[in-house]
Amino acid sequence: MSSHDRTLFAGVDIGGTTTQVVLCAEDLTVLDRAEVATPATDGGQAMIGAAMGALAPLLKRTPGRLAGGGVGAAGVVDSATGRILVASDSFTGWAGFPVTDAVEKALGVPAFLDNDVNAFLHGEVSGGAVRGESDVLGMTLGTGVGGALWTGGALFTGPHGAAGEIGHIPGFGDLLCSCGGRGHLETLASGRSIGARYAERTGRRLTAREVAEAAGHGDQDALAVYRAAAAGIARAIVMTAGVVDITTVVVGGGVSGAWPLLEPLILASLAADPPVSGHPVRLVRAALAADAVPVGAAARARRELTAKVGG
Repeated sequence: MSSHDRTLFAGVDIGGTTTQVVLCAEDLTVLDRAEVATPATDGGQAMIGAAMGALAPLLKRTPGRLAGGGVGAAGVVDSATGRILVASDSFTGWAGFPVTDAVEKALGVPAFLDNDVNAFLHGEVSGGAVRGESDVLGMTLGTGVGGALWTGGALFTGPHGAAGEIGHIPGFGDLLCSCGGRGHLETLASGRSIGARYAERTGRRLTAREVAEAAGHGDQDALAVYRAAAAGIARAIVMTAGVVDITTVVVGGGVSGAWPLLEPLILASLAADPPVSGHPVRLVRAALAADAVPVGAAARARRELTAKVGG
């Protein structure tokens, strides 16, 4: 088969600051990628337009036939209707926007929408650090804390689309969370919260990366902040293992950049308070980095279209 006959899948990650696009072969190998600023305050059509504008030159210079596209987007989404249900204040005209309709109109192929954390997990299971695993908890530690569940070889979103959202389960203290709740894991383990917790202890404003660097240089306040974050992450893992018996965990997001610091702290907490099953936790760092969400979105399109052909 010539390259002109090969099947292609497009993947898009629409974030609050940047939009990532990839063009994948049928085996999800990334053939080309691009990045563009997200016009988050200009409305849904502008955001989709920016993504499609970034994708257009990739399609033009990559031989093959586009079969479908996937989109991963922050916020609460309705995958069945392809619409954004709830978006943060950083987006204008995004909630309620018919994402898949707009993408299908632009590309002329079927399109599918997922929450960005679900897409991240789909990507890591399809071609990343937990490739081929049947049961996985995915965690993203970024501006916020996201979670997703993969069980029985498929994404499990639950009847209301919120399965796996360990970032917003109470029981992690009493601090006010960005969502309005209290005591959520996000108040300890997000990048924003790590900086805030360090500032509370020292009066100094640092980014999560800078706090990690300070911890590496022996700053005890920085180490305490990361130890609290790790203990919270470990507790969330144990809670998940106790409810759904999943003990393979893949962690991504900007905070995971401090993996040499974070991993041993999480494992120490898990050793002190392991899952009730006694089964050891397999903890791995995400392998696809910035490609995880768009590759996962492309993987979702491939899965849906393959199932349709097979059915």
